[in-house]
Amino acid sequence: MAGMTWTIAPERHDSPVAAALWRAYYTEVSDRWYQLYEGRATDPDELEREIAADTGGHLAPPGGTLLVARYEGEPVGTAGVRLLNAGTAELKRVFVHKEMRGRGGAPRLVAAAEDAARTLGARRIVLDTRHDLVEARALYARLGYTETPPHNDQAYAEHWFAKVLS
Repeated sequence: MAGMTWTIAPERHDSPVAAALWRAYYTEVSDRWYQLYEGRATDPDELEREIAADTGGHLAPPGGTLLVARYEGEPVGTAGVRLLNAGTAELKRVFVHKEMRGRGGAPRLVAAAEDAARTLGARRIVLDTRHDLVEARALYARLGYTETPPHNDQAYAEHWFAKVLS
């Protein structure tokens, strides 16, 4: 549509916008897991504990960056990167609100995160995801990520990907 614009810019990991997007992201992926494996939504107390437990501080400078995508000025998505070591960054929290999917936001977010990783000095970017997040796995494959052996032992990680940053 003419006139509809995306912007992507760094955001403080602890801003109200970042907090709202983290809540939306975590709620969706947690509910999806519980619906698939236990036929129920996430317990509200557990949801609050887990959201509070991950402040996103690892996405703060100097070793990380949180990006927020806005569509027509409204915050609708997020992606973050953090350095794991001098040459490798990790892609985190890639999320676009469900009603905004299919409009090109996720590829833009990932490209901006890759640029941020390069700025941090990374030559390679890695990520992990779950088996049930098939849309995410398809997106990463489409964007040139290749599946690799595990690079971490995260509880819910079932697929690991990497990409060389040129």
